[in-house]
Formats: sequence, C-alpha cells, structure tokens
Amino acid sequence: MGRRTSMVGALIGVVALVTGCGTQAGDGADSHKPLVVRLYGSDANMTNSLRDKLADAPGVLNGMTGTAPLLALPESFKARLRGINPALVDYGYAAEAYDAVILAALAAESARTTEPAQVAKYIVGASTSGTVCDTAAACLALAKAGKDFAYRGVSMRRSGLNDTGEPSSASYGALHFGRDNTINDNLTEYIGAGDESLASTAAGPPFPSYPSGSGRKKPAPLKVGGLMPHTGRLAYRSPPRFAAARLAVADVNAAGGVLEQPVEWVDGDDGTDATVAAATVDRFVGLGVQVIIGASSSSVTKAVIPKIVATGRILISPSSTSDELAAVADNGLFFRTAPADTLQARALADVIMRHGPHSVTILAREDAYGLGLQTNVKANLVAAGMPESAINLVSYATTMVDFTAIATRVRTNAPEAVLILGYDETALIVKALFAQKIGTAAALNI
Repeated sequence: MGRRTSMVGALIGVVALVTGCGTQAGDGADSHKPLVVRLYGSDANMTNSLRDKLADAPGVLNGMTGTAPLLALPESFKARLRGINPALVDYGYAAEAYDAVILAALAAESARTTEPAQVAKYIVGASTSGTVCDTAAACLALAKAGKDFAYRGVSMRRSGLNDTGEPSSASYGALHFGRDNTINDNLTEYIGAGDESLASTAAGPPFPSYPSGSGRKKPAPLKVGGLMPHTGRLAYRSPPRFAAARLAVADVNAAGGVLEQPVEWVDGDDGTDATVAAATVDRFVGLGVQVIIGASSSSVTKAVIPKIVATGRILISPSSTSDELAAVADNGLFFRTAPADTLQARALADVIMRHGPHSVTILAREDAYGLGLQTNVKANLVAAGMPESAINLVSYATTMVDFTAIATRVRTNAPEAVLILGYDETALIVKALFAQKIGTAAALNI
C-alpha cells in the first residue's frame, strides 16, 4: 500500500543549553580541548533504558535532546501496564501496541469472522466512522450491535487511520536527558503532528449477519501473536510494548472476547533479526495465528511482509516507522499504529533549527530506519534554511561496536550539533564521543 503523510505543526521551543567556555564547534580538531556540541537523538534512543548501558559513564547524556512519538499517557494506563510488568522504566510505543491489538479485535468482531483477509477489510473503518468510543468494551458493544463506530484509543485520540492503514495524525514528545542519564519528564513537551483531515472517509464494508441456527459453526478463536524482540538490539525497548499488547488482550476478554470466545495471546520473538522473525512467523502460522503485532524494527518488518502476504496473515506494527515501508507490496495486510518517519524528521529538524546550530553531523545506522530518517532530516534542515554543505552524513554498520573512528571523524568535522539515529549502540557512540572530549556543555561540565 502507498503511504500518505502530513505536515507537522510547529514544535514548542526547547530549552537551550548554555555552551559556556571551552572549544566551540568549528574551532578545528584540537583533541586537547573539549568540543561542545548540541546532542540529539530520536525515538529508538530517547529512552531511560540506555541508563543501564551507561553505568560506567554517569552524566554523558546530560543535555541530550530528541523526539519520539509520544502522548501524555494517563497515569491509570501506566499503572495498569506496571500491573503487567512492574519493571517498566518507560512507556515507548506502549499506546501504539495496545491500540494495534484493540483494532484487530474490533475488526474481527465487525467482520463476524477471524479469517485474516476479511478482518483486514475492517481495520481502517474501525477507527474512522460512526459513534466515537474509547474503550474495548464500548466499541465491541457497538460492533456487536452492527453500529458504525470510531475507536479513539490511547494513541488515536485525534483521528483514525488513513486510507492506507497508518495514522493520519500523531503526537510527538520533545524529550530531554538529565544528569542521571534518564529523561527529565518535567521538561517533556507534547506536540500534535499530522493532519486529521487525512483520516479515511471511505465507507467501510457492511456488518455481516452473525451465523445462526443450531448447526452453526463457530469461527476459530482470534489468535494474536507478538512479533517483537525479546532478544537482539531492540530488546531493551520492547517491555512496554509486550505489556501493552497483553493488557489489550485482557481488556478485550474482560469485555466478552471476540465472537463469544476469548482472544488468545501467542508470545514470540523477532530477535531484531529478519531470520529470527521469519521463523517466528512460520511458528505463528502453524499455530493458527491470524493477526501478528510487530515487528519492532522497520528493517525486520520490511523483510517479513512478503511472508505475511504469502501466508495471508495480518501484520500491524506499533513501532516500525520507516518511509521505505510505503513501497512494499502488502496486499492490504500490513498496517501500523506508529506514524511514519516523515513526521518525525520534520519534528527533529524543527528542534535542531530552533537551537540555531550552523552545522550538524548526522550519525545513522545502516538500515531502513537510520538511513531513511537521516535522509528525511537532512531534507527538512535544508528546507528550513541550513546550507547542504553544513550537513555531514555519516553511517555505520549495524554490527559495529567500536566507534572510535566515528568519534574521530566528528572531531575533525567539528560540527555544532550531532544527531544520533541509532538503537542501543547509542551508548557506545556517546561514550566514544565523550572519550574524545565531545559532548554537551552539561555533560562536559562547562
């Protein structure tokens, strides 16, 4: 399916860091003096989970700023997630994972079947037309009564999906790391993004009649599989998504289930790896799973979509944001509750330009997520007035563990800002930068 994206509203200005004394960006590659930069990140690394990987480097993230799809989640929702997993340290993409499961359940009830090809036809409509409802119980009641409804859940408060099955609007957070290498929630700002008018206005398919008669055959129960990483480079980001998906299943079942049967959760691992994910999809197919929630990585999602199409399953990703997914043939079976990176690129560029740096180095992992976002951020910086010659693009292999050469290149370029588009290796990158006296004024105590 093609993907349409929309303009992001202007971000609220973020708190500027005091650069103080010391070597400023542009002074050259004098390795004996600190190189003070503004440090930025994006959704995959703007997380408290990095703290555990930086126990030997306290404060190196202090002053780092970035963006992530984020909502001001109700405390009651956070508390319920902690009821599933008391060890949660953040809630990244939890709302999107929760809504992915709820949409699948509502679509199956509306279709009066758990056959994936039919269920897929009702997913967009479950979020766009009719009486607004914001809980699984309320929406399921409307679906069972054959009344049109528009689910406005945790991540979809402003509008529903567009015609091609992705959010027409979203909310982003401007996040700030404090001196303990964790995000200072007091400084978080929430910004609406996208265009509600792009939500689908197409009439959904009609509600079929429920099977009747004493000989009626019940459809197979709805099985939802979790294709998210318990292992691999993104495992550190998955706990809130798994918790949210399981909470959604519990809420649907508390409301009577789907087609008078409990929804079944089938746990799985995508390993942040296409081979691991493909094997998990095969296992899900063998178990009769109709709807798969994931994958987390855009690259893994892109790799498994052909298998999803071949096996006729539904895939709903709560966190794959790459624009590359727009070009993947999905036969109408792939959806996402996470906004595309076109929106985040605009948000990141806005944050960077509001700080006024004259040059920026963008470090990106070499995959669909990193390179796609890097390209989009550069385009938005140029559109905002930054000369193309002032933007230096650096990419690195996803298997890299020694970032000394990358840090040396940054010092040689002497930019005023550094944007890191990476996963958990961000901790290694920041430590490599810090080892060469490159960091924010706050981290360098300047």
